[in-house]
Amino acid sequence: MGRVGAAGDNAVMDSFFALLQKDVLDRRTWATRQELRIAIVTWIERTYRRRRRQKRLSRLTPVKYETIMTPAATLAA
Repeated sequence: MGRVGAAGDNAVMDSFFALLQKDVLDRRTWATRQELRIAIVTWIERTYRRRRRQKRLSRLTPVKYETIMTPAATLAA
């Protein structure tokens, strides 16, 4: 994260919330806040975090990158 009000930070968060809106919030109506909370957490952990590839991670998903880098970090310690 950069300084307060940085345009790059706003663009990243706007993109995240647009995906959240499209993939979770607009799919159905939610009976309770707890139901919605569980749906959001599930979406983040199962879909967004695992499938989103990042350019700075050599086009790997964060989970795959952590899997590759964890043994190297353990050996270095």
